[in-house]
Amino acid sequence: QRRVHGALKYGLNHITNLIENKKARLVVIAHDVDPVELILWLPALCRRQDVPFAIVKGKSRLGKLVHLKTAAAVALTEVRKEDVAELETLAKNFRAQFNENATVRREWGGGLLGLKSQHREDAKKKAHEQETLKKA
Repeated sequence: QRRVHGALKYGLNHITNLIENKKARLVVIAHDVDPVELILWLPALCRRQDVPFAIVKGKSRLGKLVHLKTAAAVALTEVRKEDVAELETLAKNFRAQFNENATVRREWGGGLLGLKSQHREDAKKKAHEQETLKKA
């Protein structure tokens, strides 16, 4: 049985370059990376470059794949010809579950102000109304 060496890549800088060059066929990200800012931008980059990605439990599981203690993310670049169909089904499922799922994306801001900010805005409006009454 012949093994393909170098098909599974690790390291955030290396994975980033692979995604940007569209050489990554599938990216797997660990859920328990600390600090989370290390991988926070990776799903957005995968969506922009149309690379399927998945978030899995445990960076130690990903580390076992690349013979390390832990790995924050791994990227699959090549597969054997007989495994291409399986990779395509995985990529299709991951795209539906992560890339194209609108509920996974975080909605920033809801237009709701805090109590102090609401009072401050009300005071500004009242001051503006009083000014317009004085001018008229």
